[in-house]
Amino acid sequence: MPLHRHFILHKPYGYLSQFTNNQNKRKNKKLLGQLHAFPEGTMAIGRLDENSEGLLFLTTDGNVSEEVRSKKYEKEYYVQVDGEINEEAIQKLRAGVDIGLNGTKYKTLPCQANILNPQPIFKERSRRVRDDRHGPTRWITITIIEGKFRQVRKMTAAVGFPTLRLIRVRIGSIRLNDLETGKMYEVPHFNIA
Repeated sequence: MPLHRHFILHKPYGYLSQFTNNQNKRKNKKLLGQLHAFPEGTMAIGRLDENSEGLLFLTTDGNVSEEVRSKKYEKEYYVQVDGEINEEAIQKLRAGVDIGLNGTKYKTLPCQANILNPQPIFKERSRRVRDDRHGPTRWITITIIEGKFRQVRKMTAAVGFPTLRLIRVRIGSIRLNDLETGKMYEVPHFNIA
């Protein structure tokens, strides 16, 4: 039986959560393999889109991938939204909102959502979000158990507060904590329950 390997990575902004570029449009995409030397067969679990940052699991074991992506485990995101989000919008997020998915409407499952107080402070990313002259922003937290394509971004847009920055900070019991952007470490297994 092959010995599988598992990694925890702080995915930076601007990287695809993959090791090969299967897009024909732009050939100059940044890939995870440019950050570190991973063993052959390594795959990202629960991808983050190119503009998203934060906690990403990588493994050589496809069975682990299925387990982590299931609805058994919460995925928590810190989300910087455009504008002073209010409690009414937070309540709508908690109840579930309609988003577009594969050309149809999809109602998200109820989730946890809160305005973060105090507001977190993160290092500037490689491409600045914007400056304060364009109006206020707020950080919120959203915790979901599903993971539809660009779900959190679509959810905040549905309540009128588009996402400016998205950072996954937790999967199950594993937290991003102070792992620096672009850094990773290997773990013997994912104990996320």
